[in-house]
Amino acid sequence: MARRVARKKQVNLADQAAREIRIRLSRWGCTNRPFFHVVVADSKAPRDGRHYEQVGAYDPMPNEHGEKLVSLNHNRIKHWLVSGATPTTAVAQLLGLSYPAGWLVTSAPNKLH
Repeated sequence: MARRVARKKQVNLADQAAREIRIRLSRWGCTNRPFFHVVVADSKAPRDGRHYEQVGAYDPMPNEHGEKLVSLNHNRIKHWLVSGATPTTAVAQLLGLSYPAGWLVTSAPNKLH
């Protein structure tokens, strides 16, 4: 019998460079009662799949006081933004509510054009 030799997988640098790190929402909860984790993930990863780090949470369902709760780890978000991560439009809106006006300058594409 012929013996199979394991080959090392060649790493394609173009594929790695094309990957983009995003700060986005990952859906959790159950039917009709969603909540979201704010995660740092690869742009090619599934929405609720593997991520690098969870940096916050967002509960869109109003509580008894009519408030929608957002908790963010500002230090880690700053770290990932400086490292080159780009937030999605939904996360950019959440960050815009949390940070002072004009602080967050993103390179996220504008979907209005």
